[in-house]
Amino acid sequence: MAYKAAHLAFKSRWHKTDEELCRHSMSFDLHKAIQNDFFQSYLYLLEKLPLVKLYALTSQVINGEMQFYARAKHFYREVPATEEGMMGDYIELSNTDIESSREFLRKFVGGVGKAGTNRALDCGSGIGRISKHVLLPVFKSVELVDMMENFLAEVPNYLQGKEDRVEMYYCKSLQEFTPAPQRYDVIWIQWVSGYLTDKDLLEFLIRCQNGLKDNGVIILKDNVAREGCILDCLDSSVIRDLNILHSLIEMSGLTILREERQEGFPEQCVPVWTLAM
Repeated sequence: MAYKAAHLAFKSRWHKTDEELCRHSMSFDLHKAIQNDFFQSYLYLLEKLPLVKLYALTSQVINGEMQFYARAKHFYREVPATEEGMMGDYIELSNTDIESSREFLRKFVGGVGKAGTNRALDCGSGIGRISKHVLLPVFKSVELVDMMENFLAEVPNYLQGKEDRVEMYYCKSLQEFTPAPQRYDVIWIQWVSGYLTDKDLLEFLIRCQNGLKDNGVIILKDNVAREGCILDCLDSSVIRDLNILHSLIEMSGLTILREERQEGFPEQCVPVWTLAM
């Protein structure tokens, strides 16, 4: 079939490029060339095949998962363990993000039939910005998971007197992390799902579902593409559109309870959506 030949041709080109040019850095021109070719191929496949067969998007096509994840970790070694570092030059948006997240969370915790307020898990926590401003004002305790040891080491200083309410620190990447069964009232996943391949995000959502207590909720907040999928080679992440996220969530067995677009961000910013499951 024509699409298969085109896809295999692109896969061969990516492999050669990745091996010879991308091990250390990627120029802007190379970035754009790869991005354009790859996503034209991807979007065509999206129309032809069910999503379950499209793990090539972030796994096989990117010459295996190891380099995809290694590049992200290399990028974050240069990011300072500060609130500014966590916001990636958008520190002025932090308060708007926090207020919206607090308001969204209030819809799902406390009261009959809602999530409890005993323990929350902060995934991709960094230095604990979400734990400090969103989770700890609501929950008795939190646990944090992040792949960067230096970020977690900064958490006690950043929390300023609330560090004794952190039960556990997990220095792990999310594709390697399994929440303990029926342990959490809320699992919060913000600005980190794009660092997982489709396959690993799907599997992580399934594991998170098993980590919830009765009436527990998973909340995912992230950048969302307006259409299709966008690869950012700088930090080795992808931005998926809502249709792709919906498909992965459905395949995980979760049900979307509510979704909202972040308001108050500049129009030129990538849209940010929050989904409760």
